[in-house]
Amino acid sequence: MAAVLTQKQAYFSPELFHFLIELRYNNRREWFQANKPRYEALVRQPFLRFIADFAPHLEKISPDYLAGPQSLFRIQRDTRFSANKAPYKTHAAAQFRHRRGRDVHMPGFYIHLEPDNCFLGAGIWMPEPENLRRIRAAIARQDPRWLRLRGRLELDGEGKLTRPPRGYRADHPLIEDLKQRSFTVSYPLAEEVVTSDALLPAVEKVFLELLPLNQFLSEVLLLPQEEEP
Repeated sequence: MAAVLTQKQAYFSPELFHFLIELRYNNRREWFQANKPRYEALVRQPFLRFIADFAPHLEKISPDYLAGPQSLFRIQRDTRFSANKAPYKTHAAAQFRHRRGRDVHMPGFYIHLEPDNCFLGAGIWMPEPENLRRIRAAIARQDPRWLRLRGRLELDGEGKLTRPPRGYRADHPLIEDLKQRSFTVSYPLAEEVVTSDALLPAVEKVFLELLPLNQFLSEVLLLPQEEEP
């Protein structure tokens, strides 16, 4: 009788992290091509299986966010404008972005798998200028939705300005939030969870907790949202 796959099985093995560590020290096309079957077996295919199984759970969290093969980021780096010419990323990641999002600069959920640095996240990374203006304007008027969020979430602070953005006073009560250039929140994820059958429910739990951040951003950016059943 053929074995029946169940949700109780782990998607990733510890070999995922072994492969990524090796890639860190052998970040060359020749090495990667020789080890591409390992990448497929240990990283890409397990991640695609996870995404496929997680899709109906994400639908329940919010139908505004999509999970599919397009959610998985390519392992290849874009080196055109970077001094670092290493051809491959040394982590695996996926973003479940808003259905109206064209790229990573829109609200979404994120999962990042890297040796000693696994985490889950939500929010918007480096929004385009007009979207950044809209978000800052909502924060500046002390939108009650933002105040409720800030009472329980700590922003990552990536790319934060050292001085107030143009048009805002240094003594604004939310000036530290206004200095943000990204509005994301991250939760650490233990490698033991990544390689266990607890991964999917752990991701679902955290994304549900972070959903209000994405809802706020979507409302500020005037993105359409599905009505709750």
